[in-house]
Amino acid sequence: MELYKTNQLKIYNSLSKSKEIFKPILEGHVGMYVCGPTVYSNVHLGNVRTFMSFDLVFRYLKHLGYKVRYVRNITDAGHLTDDGTEDKIATKARLEKIEPMEVVQRYSLDFHNILQKLNNIPPSIEPTATGHIIDQIEIIKTILNKGLAYVVNGSVYFDVLKYNETEHYGILSGRKIEDSIQNTRDLDGQSEKKNPQDFALWKKAEESHIMRWPSPWSDGFPGWHLECTAMSTKYLGKTFDIHGGGMDLKFPHHECEIAQSKACNNVNPVHYWMHANMLTLNGQKMSKSTGNYILPNEIFTGENKLMKKAFSPSALRFFMMQAHYRSILDFSNDALEASEKGFLKLMEAVNQLENITANKTSSIDINSWKQKCYEAMDDDFNSPVLIAQLFEAVKYINLLKLGDDTLNEEDLKDFKITIKTFVFDILGLQNETSDDNSSKISGVVALLITMRNEARANKNWALSDKIRDELLAIGIQLKDGKDGTTFIIN
Repeated sequence: MELYKTNQLKIYNSLSKSKEIFKPILEGHVGMYVCGPTVYSNVHLGNVRTFMSFDLVFRYLKHLGYKVRYVRNITDAGHLTDDGTEDKIATKARLEKIEPMEVVQRYSLDFHNILQKLNNIPPSIEPTATGHIIDQIEIIKTILNKGLAYVVNGSVYFDVLKYNETEHYGILSGRKIEDSIQNTRDLDGQSEKKNPQDFALWKKAEESHIMRWPSPWSDGFPGWHLECTAMSTKYLGKTFDIHGGGMDLKFPHHECEIAQSKACNNVNPVHYWMHANMLTLNGQKMSKSTGNYILPNEIFTGENKLMKKAFSPSALRFFMMQAHYRSILDFSNDALEASEKGFLKLMEAVNQLENITANKTSSIDINSWKQKCYEAMDDDFNSPVLIAQLFEAVKYINLLKLGDDTLNEEDLKDFKITIKTFVFDILGLQNETSDDNSSKISGVVALLITMRNEARANKNWALSDKIRDELLAIGIQLKDGKDGTTFIIN
């Protein structure tokens, strides 16, 4: 039986600003669209957090038994520079004196490589903006025919004030129509528009503009907001279940998507809007202009000025998962080091679990613990609460190893399966501490225990205490009992 039939998943909907019970449009199926990267530079660590957040959503929905179609686009055209004069990819191509599609290829590969290292599952479909120019042109034609857009000098603009006469522009972000006057950073030709709030559906290309396509209005390129409307509705339908992205995309990008879709299809495009929060670095906003940023590969190699050492992809992933996707997460060397210790402790416990044998009775309520794990994920994918429950499991493993607690064969099997499911399948962590390393650690500790026993036999209490205290300082606790000395890793 599919778990979604018994579990009650709640999702925080940015549209209603509340948690809602998740009910897909088609039972057993989920359509999810997430705004992908603009591939003109190496993928930003903040963007990585967003994609990792929705990888967690994707993984859990699949675990619950849903058939998920996950669409995440690649923006390879149409995303203008801050002054609105040029496509970001074309600008990069000019700087490096290469073809725009060489820029796209280079940074698409980087994007996929980084997400693969972080163990993200690829989406079901990964369409590109340039592959859907015709679809975008057809949407523009429909909006023009409905009188909600206009043509000026070969460019097409969405008429926000006209749309707002019958609809609500600002329904997602909560902004008033006058607030959008400030949103002019990614649109050139402001003097062409009827109103400052209007946004481009199609831009006429200047003679020097590298990336251009023919259209009924001019040789040009589509607006950035339009591509997501075209690709999401093409692959998921006029109305679909989940639309995700970073918090910074809520306005204007997602607001414009809603307006375009309603203008074209006369329906609300999305039932549940989800937004991942930002990542800061040492308490400050990440910014390439100020130098307060770090790339994922720089973390993996240790070749940077901000971290004291290299950290593995799984240590980074575990760090990200320790914060809820809707909360701000501050990235620092100290925070990552602390997270790495927790990650290694969890992996060591998972390794130790394999050596635990069943008993005739159970002294641990595995069903209660398991339910708490599901309750965490069913509460808007609350990964930090799930991780707290996994560390409760670490305590159980240590007690089982010492013989202070027991599990019967059925409960032990369920316990092992559940831990591996949540750690590896849902959180997407990878075990970087092999069983071989675990056995080596056990061997070294066993040798030290033997040396300590000899010291105690010789009444060398100073050496005996030193071995015990030094092991405790690195998180290995010795426990003396009637059957000898055992150890647990804290």
